Amino acid sequence: MNQINDLQKLIKLTGDRAKLDAKANETYIVYMNAEGQIIKEYNNGHVIPVTGQDTPHV
Repeated sequence: MNQINDLQKLIKLTGDRAKLDAKANETYIVYMNAEGQIIKEYNNGHVIPVTGQDTPHV
């Protein structure tokens, strides 16, 4: 059980670090939400769902 808790803590810390890096570099983070959508979240709180049209290499 401790391994699961440790992994969850590490995942949370990784996400927090990504947010700090995005703020420092004035960029965004990309993640999948609970509904399975891929999301871009900017450091100002603006959230944009990513669609297939957003990818430049398709």
